[in-house]
Amino acid sequence: MNRDDLLLLLDEYEARLDDGSNLGEVSSRESESGTVARIRQLILDHANCFDRDCLPGHITASAWIVSREHRSVLLTHHRKLDRWLQLGGHTDGEADVLAAAIREAEEESGLRDFRPLPLDAGPRILDVDVHVIPAHGREPAHEHHDIRFMLEVSEAQTIQHQEAESHSVQWFPAGGIESRFEEESLARMASKAAIWLARDLGA
Repeated sequence: MNRDDLLLLLDEYEARLDDGSNLGEVSSRESESGTVARIRQLILDHANCFDRDCLPGHITASAWIVSREHRSVLLTHHRKLDRWLQLGGHTDGEADVLAAAIREAEEESGLRDFRPLPLDAGPRILDVDVHVIPAHGREPAHEHHDIRFMLEVSEAQTIQHQEAESHSVQWFPAGGIESRFEEESLARMASKAAIWLARDLGA
């Protein structure tokens, strides 16, 4: 996957917004299209958009992770931001954002053999988000233009989280998860994931 491939993925994502198939209960087409436009413009304007030194923002990659056995949801309690979030992080120059999301999931959880969903299709974006990361030390405040996928992995493995990055990595029951945490984007991803699993994946 390269820069042009990501632009095509964003086009396909926006097309699903138009037909309503990628709008969860807490989503709106207007706000999501605006987010897609901001990410697309970043990619077009900045040749180094995948590098963390690209300011005022850069592309990041993350994943809504469900267990293969029970469809539980894997979240990390981020040490710096002090809240529960999906797993993910910087692409560090990697234009293949799906590969970056899988790499981050492996590094942050210690789990292996992640598979992107849906299984019978090519890469498909679950959600996009642009959010501000507060200044920290010498690092100025900046934006993460986050590309989010859905992955599945076996829950039978032992989690080995990176203590430097998170307080904990933990499985949560999928039922009611959208109301368990204050993070709005978690509720949005939970809503979309439920639609995917029920409609597209036949779960």
